[in-house]
Amino acid sequence: MADKKAKLAVIDGETLMDMKLPPTKFCVETLLPQGMCILGGAPKIGKSWWVLDLCIHIAKGEPIWDLKTNRGTTLYLCFEDTLRCVQNRLLCITDEVPPNAFFATSAGTLSDGLCEQIRDFVKENPDTVFVAVDTFQNVRNNNIDTSYANDYDEIRLLKQLADELNICLLLVHHLRKQGDSDPFNNLTGTTGIVGAVDTAFVLDKSKRNADSATLYCTGRDVEDRQLELQFSKKDFVWKMLHDSMENREMLLPKEMELLIDFMKIKKSYSGSNTEFCEMYNTHTEQSISPRGLKRLMNLWEYSPIDFGLSFRSHRSNGVRLLEVNYSSSASDDSVAHDE
Repeated sequence: MADKKAKLAVIDGETLMDMKLPPTKFCVETLLPQGMCILGGAPKIGKSWWVLDLCIHIAKGEPIWDLKTNRGTTLYLCFEDTLRCVQNRLLCITDEVPPNAFFATSAGTLSDGLCEQIRDFVKENPDTVFVAVDTFQNVRNNNIDTSYANDYDEIRLLKQLADELNICLLLVHHLRKQGDSDPFNNLTGTTGIVGAVDTAFVLDKSKRNADSATLYCTGRDVEDRQLELQFSKKDFVWKMLHDSMENREMLLPKEMELLIDFMKIKKSYSGSNTEFCEMYNTHTEQSISPRGLKRLMNLWEYSPIDFGLSFRSHRSNGVRLLEVNYSSSASDDSVAHDE
């Protein structure tokens, strides 16, 4: 008798649009999100220096390149180094290593217990937010299958682990020797690797002996970005010279600013989305459609909370209702917190 297949889990579009889904969590705000990440670069280019610096800053909760970090336990699996080498590098970049930064120079492979070892570590250290694997090649299965499917499956296995544990899992990887106009095409392996990760980075030098490099970034939860870096031979860390993303903090669009000003006067509303939009347009002298205003409110649902604005959409007796509220105390608390 054939096994009964599980029923397909589906959600209707109306419900999905109104769901209050949590925003993406970041280890380094706007740059290094939770999920499956990969960092590519030529051998001895300085990838490990940056990963080590990331581990220390995240474990301490200190900003890196003026970008906020979310403090938590870190684990650096540095397979190509000895403990003495790791110690020497730590002595170069910092005077103090926090107790929640951990290191290991050996572990299992994907087919030999690596995922379970990481699970056990996170179970013992539940505040773990960042795990780095240096390098990916050291934990791959020992087979000769170099197909897209194999690359994708190996990355997918690690992505499932990252999503299960709610951590950022960063793989350090190498680049091909031949060049390509797209830096992400230079990652060793098939395009299945880049296709399966959430975020990809490539650290690239124009000249082998140069102390400057470009960090290319792309992903589902980050903007395409280029950071011009310079390696300090004094501090042994990468320092940022230029960031292509000029505004690191998202600014509310004009329509949302007007909505906040409107609700400061209105205070609260409960009714249809169409009626609310008509009131909004009359007060603000705008001509946005009910659908357009609702879309903006869904896209920016978390940012207005800092200004005292909250809203939700729900059904009552078969009728779709919109509730919008403004609280001056919430916005005052936000200002006080910022100060």
